[in-house]
Amino acid sequence: MARRPAKLTPEEERVIVRKGTELPFIGKYYLHSAPGTYACRRCGAPLYRSEDKFHSACGWPSFDAEIPCAVRRVPDPDGRRVEIQCAKCGAHLRHVFEGERITQKNVRHCVNSISLTFIPAKQELSTIVLGGGCFWCTEAVFSRMKGVKKVTPGYAGGKTKDPTYEDVCTGKTGHAEVVEVEHDARLAPIEKLLDIFFATHDPTSLNRQGNDIGSQYRSAILYTADAQKKSVAAFIKKIQPHYDKPIVTEVKKLDKFYPAEEYHRRYYEKNPFHPYCMLVIPGKLAKAKEKMGREQV
Repeated sequence: MARRPAKLTPEEERVIVRKGTELPFIGKYYLHSAPGTYACRRCGAPLYRSEDKFHSACGWPSFDAEIPCAVRRVPDPDGRRVEIQCAKCGAHLRHVFEGERITQKNVRHCVNSISLTFIPAKQELSTIVLGGGCFWCTEAVFSRMKGVKKVTPGYAGGKTKDPTYEDVCTGKTGHAEVVEVEHDARLAPIEKLLDIFFATHDPTSLNRQGNDIGSQYRSAILYTADAQKKSVAAFIKKIQPHYDKPIVTEVKKLDKFYPAEEYHRRYYEKNPFHPYCMLVIPGKLAKAKEKMGREQV
């Protein structure tokens, strides 16, 4: 079923219908860089892909290619320029210029932000389970990382079914304190996660992280796909020369992840003045921040 034309605001009508021009440098999509598709504000027809957008410093969004057959070119009444319109509904986009040699395609579609609407690309979500000692720490670290959508503390790696925190603390369940990290593989690829993971705990310490002692505090990576397994092996091989002792991180396929009790979730956020949180977690966050740089949330 065809989409009804969108109801336009007076300013949108001035630009889109009466062929006006929005002020430069203030448009919503001028410096926009997220992956996705730019569509017609009035009818919703896809017009441009994010990979064809570039920064021209002209003050308006610039593209050096349109989606095939999506944009119509019309000689401008001034006799000098070429107007571009949505091929489906005729909405005014702005103008197209050639011969400027800004990109290899040598074309610049100069478009009013107000003529567009943005459709984000579908997120490519992946899941991996990481154990780096107390899960209060690992949750606090990864929940602040750009591209990470969800972090859930829990237990994995052992044989006991439906373990409780008290069960795991005995060290007899085989489970480790871990976090399940759901991440956008485009924004937070596995190599980036591993970089943060190894920077914020000691992977050469067997069954211990600081004063937390026991197999439940072991360094562990539980992968959910064969591609992750290969990436982890390659990453460990790359970083091993930087350590004086062998990396003892357990690497195996995830069997079952058991979410921790509710009171463990977002623990650092809810209990910032807990002595453990005050003494241990800030140091780990500082190390993570060094790795994250500008990518820190």
